[in-house]
Amino acid sequence: MSDQAVAEYRIEDLAHHSGATVRTIRAYQDRGLLPKPERRGRSNVYRDTHLARLRQIADLLDRGYTLASIKELLEAWDAGRGLGGVLGLVAEVHGPWTDEEADRISRADLDERFGGRPDDEAVDEACELGVLERMPGRPDEFLVPSPQELSVAAELYAAGVPLVAITGHLRELRGQVEHIASRFLEFTTEHVFARYLGEVPPTDADAAEAATMVRRLRPLAQQTVDAELARAMRVFATRHLQRHLGATGTAQPSGPTPVALPADTVRAVQELVGPDHVADFVRAATERELQARTMNDLASRGGR
Repeated sequence: MSDQAVAEYRIEDLAHHSGATVRTIRAYQDRGLLPKPERRGRSNVYRDTHLARLRQIADLLDRGYTLASIKELLEAWDAGRGLGGVLGLVAEVHGPWTDEEADRISRADLDERFGGRPDDEAVDEACELGVLERMPGRPDEFLVPSPQELSVAAELYAAGVPLVAITGHLRELRGQVEHIASRFLEFTTEHVFARYLGEVPPTDADAAEAATMVRRLRPLAQQTVDAELARAMRVFATRHLQRHLGATGTAQPSGPTPVALPADTVRAVQELVGPDHVADFVRAATERELQARTMNDLASRGGR
């Protein structure tokens, strides 16, 4: 076949070039996602347009789209509305949401940062959480999507926090942050992006405008969370310090705080009940006063 000839594929060849299975290709045809092939005798003939469509479907599936939504997008494409704006919006949403760049770390360096002893269970859990990613064909090297997150874990470990506590805290924190992200998306969808969702899929112009809006709003979520976290840490750290160290910066006793009575008061009580019964008298007098105040408070409420 010459370079100028139109490429033709049997279904097995199409599966090989696209990475899809023969069964998947037939299922796409049945669902209307893939144009029917040309019938030639007893054989079906597929062309480059089929291969391009299969790759397009695979890309959209990787981005989280369902087959139903992909079908709507492809029908719009076939109707001549185009997918340029929609795919630009998809690319914007799936783009980086942080300026941080991924890094790599060897298993030896990883072990050294966390105590110097290999811990396969901890590595497996880190991979499950996405803190580390295994690299195909490189068993002794890992991708680190967020070097900052790994550094925080290493600092906490060096400060004496056990790894199991660090991973447990990360799981709890992740759930709370995912809730914040979900609420931010609901908020912006309701007040900003609803105007672009009148048509499904949106027109090229609406999709392009929405992509620009995503780019503008992208940093706002992190900026808001950073500001609110700083405010909360300032408030709660101050309270935490006061609770553990006392408002004046001195350690608070864990038990009841002794109260010094005036010497004249102590002498008067001694003369009344004797030196051996001072403590009992003070305790009884205090309890009687508390009971009296409680009764007065209840009586005042009943009279309202």
